[in-house]
Amino acid sequence: MPESPAQAPEALTELPLFPLGTVLFPGALLPLQLFELRYLQMIGECERQGTGFGVVTLTQGREVHRPGEAAEQFEAIGTRVQIERIERPQAGLVLVWCRGVDRFHVHNTTQRSDGLWRGQVQALPPEPNLAVPEHLQHLSDQMHGALQSLSAQPSVVPHWNEAWRLQDCSWLSNRYGELLPLPLAMKYRLFALQEPLMRLELIGDWVAPTSDGSPSQKPPANS
Repeated sequence: MPESPAQAPEALTELPLFPLGTVLFPGALLPLQLFELRYLQMIGECERQGTGFGVVTLTQGREVHRPGEAAEQFEAIGTRVQIERIERPQAGLVLVWCRGVDRFHVHNTTQRSDGLWRGQVQALPPEPNLAVPEHLQHLSDQMHGALQSLSAQPSVVPHWNEAWRLQDCSWLSNRYGELLPLPLAMKYRLFALQEPLMRLELIGDWVAPTSDGSPSQKPPANS
């Protein structure tokens, strides 16, 4: 019998890129205040075309570029976002609430004359649905309490716009990556892992079970 054809890789698409000093996990809400001309133009283009953009993590440079500084450099894996709300409280200022959707790999980049980065990106495969194993159930229990507390806080846009999938390794590990106060390099390490169970196992090494169900973080080992 002939072999089944391998799944074709995702084609490259062009996406405007927003380098930030953060890591955006899929499903997370990202509020932004935009005032640089390049990003005001980017949001206007996204709004007219009904498209999103990509967030990438800075490795060099600042979020707000200053004349004479070196160009930004950023990690190769980023997050495609969808825009959920836009407000313009005054001229030259745009407030944007966007949501991380999925991960992509940046293959090539160019920078426009206005400073906006654009990238040829390839979507990474969706992560598999894996049940949280018994020895990591304390992570589900503790996250449930944390999400309840955070969801009670007022927000213009809901913190999470989907049902909580506390028994799914991918969704749960993304929430821990989003909320744990980890160094940026360690957050990116978690983010770039494409194995959700391994990501959750690492988190389980850092978050200790507690008798009252509240999170108790152990200091992560240097790596």
